[in-house]
Order: sequence, then C-alpha cells, then structure tokens
Amino acid sequence: MRYGYTLRMFEDESKFFGPGAAALLELVEEHGSLRAAAGQMGMAYSKAWRILRNAESVLGFPLLESRTGGRGGGGAVVSAPAHRFLERYRTFERRLREQADALFAELFSQEERET
Repeated sequence: MRYGYTLRMFEDESKFFGPGAAALLELVEEHGSLRAAAGQMGMAYSKAWRILRNAESVLGFPLLESRTGGRGGGGAVVSAPAHRFLERYRTFERRLREQADALFAELFSQEERET
C-alpha cells in the first residue's frame, strides 16, 4: 500500500504554481531556453508562457530573464527571486513528504492492516 499527493499553491481558488511549473523552471535552468524546456515536457511554448505569466502575476516578480540572440544565441535564465522561490517550494515539498511518510507509517503500518 502507498499514498500519493501533489503540492499545488493557490491564490484564492486559482492554482498558480505546482509540479509542472517547478519542472518547467528546472528545465529552463538546465537548457537555458523556455522553448527547449517546454518541448522536453511535451508542452506548447505558448502554454509554458501562460503558466509562468500566471505565476508571475501572483508572486509579483519575473520568473525568467530573457537573453537576446546574437553570436551566443538567445534564451532564458531563471531569475534570482524565482530560483529562491523554487528552492523554498522544493524544500517545502520534501519536508511535507517526510512528515507525510511518517504519518502514513504510523497510521497504516503493516501491523494495523493485519488486525
């Protein structure tokens, strides 16, 4: 037996950040490009922009900084505030998982299932 959950953040009733947005930012960090990150996720570039713009409107800071083309090519980098936010999100996610694992073990241990 196992459990599962997904960490999503909301402003009022609207989701603005979750595992998809986090993965998108991590892939931008890896590839230096929103287009490449979206492509790796099988997501349209326009949808990736909508997801990030929605999060930016709630958070109040830009998630990406664009680099213009030229000899080295264009692309995007994750902004410093976005990087800090992403680190806090992943820490929150990890600590929730640790607590949830302990609670699950306490409430649904093998001994309990056998009684």
